[in-house]
Amino acid sequence: MRRAMAEAEVGDEQRFEDPTVTSLCSRVAALLGFEAAVFLPSGTMCNEIAFRLHIRPGDEVILHRTSHPMIAEGGGPAAFAGAMVWPLDTPLGMFTGDDVRGALRYRDRYQPRSRLVSVENTTNMAGGRVWPLAQLRGVVDAAKDAGLRLHMDGARLMNAVVASGVPASTFTADFDTAWLDLTKGLGAPVGAVLCGSAEIIEEAWRYKQMIGGAMRQAGILAAAGLYALDHNVERLADDHANAARLAAGLSERGYDVWPVETNIVIFGVPGDANEWCAALEAQGVRMGATGPSTVRAVTHLDVDADGVARALEMIE
Repeated sequence: MRRAMAEAEVGDEQRFEDPTVTSLCSRVAALLGFEAAVFLPSGTMCNEIAFRLHIRPGDEVILHRTSHPMIAEGGGPAAFAGAMVWPLDTPLGMFTGDDVRGALRYRDRYQPRSRLVSVENTTNMAGGRVWPLAQLRGVVDAAKDAGLRLHMDGARLMNAVVASGVPASTFTADFDTAWLDLTKGLGAPVGAVLCGSAEIIEEAWRYKQMIGGAMRQAGILAAAGLYALDHNVERLADDHANAARLAAGLSERGYDVWPVETNIVIFGVPGDANEWCAALEAQGVRMGATGPSTVRAVTHLDVDADGVARALEMIE
């Protein structure tokens, strides 16, 4: 990957003169089934720009209580898009079409307007769940019937693809915007790609400029993303297998482990989760507390079977 970055053909991406950035955007747009795409530094910026594209200040987005825009973007939807949020507290980080219908605002001048539905695939804090396609289509149908727009947070979309066998473009069908993260399991150091119609992406470029996401010779970063798509998608199955191995080992040691579908393992620990994680990190293994007594572990490109075995040894 570093060799590909060093050898990348570059130009000024702000003038659409960087062929490597252009190639990456075209490839991801085709992969997700969209007309156009824009390369951005992070998935958080993808979410923030997408919300700003769909929301006028005071409009409302329906999303899950544990989704990334709610818990990990510093209040960005409110600050940048002026968005109200309706957080659904439903099982497994996913909701249904009926949940969307139940969250719709009555249309009068006193209430915010229901405007956008945002879904996260795979779910993060619910343990890397893959949206069942029928359930996702129910959400799409409910949003479309109500005249709402649809956005997909694709931070781990390729994990969902590898785990389910469902093409990315099938998951994102009928969504107005969606994005793919090139970091995390795919292993690139920087970057995500936001997709939509040509008109939407043209407007996204305005917000990219506004919040400091425009770059110059960004092909050195885009090359890493292209390499990741060429070499690191199928190997996500290794991460899933290692997560299952970790979950089984934790269960054998008496821990209460949530069911594992992809590369995220969430489990309960005795006592304070932050203290537990600090003690484990002192042994060279890093995990993160997600609550007073729950911990989250993520397998990825830099964690192999030996690493899982060592983590279990240090836990014991």
